[in-house]
Amino acid sequence: MATKIRLQRHGKKGKPFYYIVVADSRAPRDGRFIERLGSYNPNTNPATIDINFDKTFTWVDNGAQPTDTCRAILSYKGVLYKKHLQGGVKKGALTQEQADAKFTAWLEQKDGKITGKKADLSSTKQAARKAALEAEAKKKEEKAAAVAAKNTPPADEVEETPVAEAEEASAAEATEEAPAAEETPAADSAE
Repeated sequence: MATKIRLQRHGKKGKPFYYIVVADSRAPRDGRFIERLGSYNPNTNPATIDINFDKTFTWVDNGAQPTDTCRAILSYKGVLYKKHLQGGVKKGALTQEQADAKFTAWLEQKDGKITGKKADLSSTKQAARKAALEAEAKKKEEKAAAVAAKNTPPADEVEETPVAEAEEASAAEATEEAPAAEETPAADSAE
């Protein structure tokens, strides 16, 4: 029986979610499988891959053939690199300790790349959010200035109206005070 390591699609339309399974090559894509090895979610950034490393390595070492996408996933997680190193141990090119040291160094380097990518994505996301907030604040200020300009009367009318009203009011007060001032001294002189 030819076994394949492949993806089994789940999820809804437009939001796929995959199980990584070992299945007979003649079985339908979403049908019967022998063993489930993990999951793959391409909807997140970076994609979330969760596999049982030991089971997957055992299946690959025993001859299960991964599909192209699964080959890329297993290469990303280091299963194929470990198989390559184990081939070197079997041929006598490496000792088991050397192979383990190379694999742990590769894992550390890979983890560094992944954390660097996550940090870059988060900083890019924060910069985009900050730029969007600044653009929104600028737009809001422009809109407020436009509304204020629309609601205020033209400058010519504003200057004439208060000055003219103030002059008229002061003239009216002066005329009212003048007769009262004239009457008061006349009344005082009569007594």
